[in-house]
Amino acid sequence: MAVYLDFEEPIKELEEQLEKNITLQEEKDVDTSKIVKEIEKKLKDTRKEIYSNLTAWQRVQVSRHPERPYTLSYIKAVSGGEFIELHGDRTVKDDKAMVGGFGSIDGQTVMFIGQQKGVNTKMRQYRNFGMANPEGYRKALRLMKMAEKFNKPVVCFVDTPGAFPGLEAEERGQGEAIARNLLEMSQLKVPIIVIIIGEGASGGALGIGIGDQVLMLENTWYSVISPESCSSILWRSWEFKEQAAEALKLTAEDMLENKLIDGVIKEPCGGAHTNPDEMFAIVKKEISKHLTKLTKVNSEKLVEDRIEKFCAMGVINE
Repeated sequence: MAVYLDFEEPIKELEEQLEKNITLQEEKDVDTSKIVKEIEKKLKDTRKEIYSNLTAWQRVQVSRHPERPYTLSYIKAVSGGEFIELHGDRTVKDDKAMVGGFGSIDGQTVMFIGQQKGVNTKMRQYRNFGMANPEGYRKALRLMKMAEKFNKPVVCFVDTPGAFPGLEAEERGQGEAIARNLLEMSQLKVPIIVIIIGEGASGGALGIGIGDQVLMLENTWYSVISPESCSSILWRSWEFKEQAAEALKLTAEDMLENKLIDGVIKEPCGGAHTNPDEMFAIVKKEISKHLTKLTKVNSEKLVEDRIEKFCAMGVINE
């Protein structure tokens, strides 16, 4: 059964009408083709109107849509099923919230890394809701170093509500693991492409977020804190999450305007979950395009440009 967000109520009503008319035509042999066409047109127009005027909070809601494709779906689609998952950080264990391994895009071998959320209750617990522990970030770094050793580019898919904030994670060095990744990724001698495909929260996202090209899907967010947490800190209540979302400037548009990312990838009308196959094709095209350019740049220039880009963020000249 399809899941609808609160602002998608007009879409839900039209899709129910459409389903009734199609069922009537099939079961009762009543010609409703004209009505079906009219509803389909109205549905397309309504979806376009709603999704062209989304608020920051509504984009946050879309980024969390339960039917939205997750990291492994992107990896398998983009690599055409040619993906070998690699496990473990060689220190503690294999973190199921962070996945990675070798795959290929149009014959080019690539190291894919990303946070993986679960598709149902059991899998969400298994994947820890996409919140990685320190060993997840250490696994990601191990795989990046392996990619560097074999001179293969890295593609990171970011989709996390944050790094796991548990006591055990802090005891095993959560902050150090993320900081180490920032340092090592900034100096990695192979191309890195980062794509935010859902939620990009705090250091949890930044731990695999340093890249030569950092791109965001249209209906995603990237921020130091979630709107709910921001609201609870500033207003002592979650009730102001919509105002917090606007104030945080966390949408792809805002991030591009503030020069914190390099580009925005358009989604199918209605969000990535309405047409995953089209979304996979768009993402694959974007990755191929940037890989073609980045693989031509020598490693020293690549590192120099990457460091320069991130050092320029937040700098104000008066």
